[in-house]
Amino acid sequence: MKITSLIIVVVLSVAGLLSAKTNKYGVSDGRKVTFSAATRVGDVLLPKGEYEVRHVMEADNHIMVFTKLGGGKPAEARVKCNLVPLQQKVERDQLVYELNAANERVLQTLRFGGDLAEHVF
Repeated sequence: MKITSLIIVVVLSVAGLLSAKTNKYGVSDGRKVTFSAATRVGDVLLPKGEYEVRHVMEADNHIMVFTKLGGGKPAEARVKCNLVPLQQKVERDQLVYELNAANERVLQTLRFGGDLAEHVF
């Protein structure tokens, strides 16, 4: 009886931890991403570097907030995204870019490993 109770407590604890990492949309609320070159995110050209990426809701809008980590000049971008559900979890992080007329990398899609949806800008 004690062993069964212990197993149930462990299973519920693990399930709670796993569900805390993703929100109801099947994506994590916070991640990190590294841009190896300057990248346009929405209307902002972010310098290369490591960024914290937060998924936030503003009314019914999904917003991604990119905040530069580490030293140097602070940089931040806020961009609306569309969440596109996927059939299975993403295996590894993926960033999809296009080049614009100014030859700048423009972030189009962001997929984080373990998520069940992709962020399309």
